Amino acid sequence: MIGEKVGSLNLTELSKPIESGAFGLPAMETNNMGGGTLVGHEVMARATFTSAMRPDGSWLGDCPAGVIFCAEGVATFICHGIGNMTEAGGVSFRGGASFETTSDALSELNGKYYMFTYESDADGNAVWELYPCL
Repeated sequence: MIGEKVGSLNLTELSKPIESGAFGLPAMETNNMGGGTLVGHEVMARATFTSAMRPDGSWLGDCPAGVIFCAEGVATFICHGIGNMTEAGGVSFRGGASFETTSDALSELNGKYYMFTYESDADGNAVWELYPCL
């Protein structure tokens, strides 16, 4: 079961092709940064993720290291997801994320798994929304 949304971040992404090595299909590296609200705190985020197209046309994405910054501390995160291109030229991903922090303000993130939606447009404007798994 998924709980109520705990975060929404507006991000700007910049992607470049990378060598995929799988099935002769494309792969991308995407850097994103932006801000929003997470567990009641104004935050900034930075991350780099890679995604590789699979034979069915979907994309398998992996973010081995992302960072959340806020006035009360920092958190790191990892996430994985599956996505598809949209008709408008963006991407739509669904997946899961986990966080780690020593910040008291962000400590609610520890020890939980979060489902996410990630939607971007053709211009690289993205929205990342997070929901706790209950």
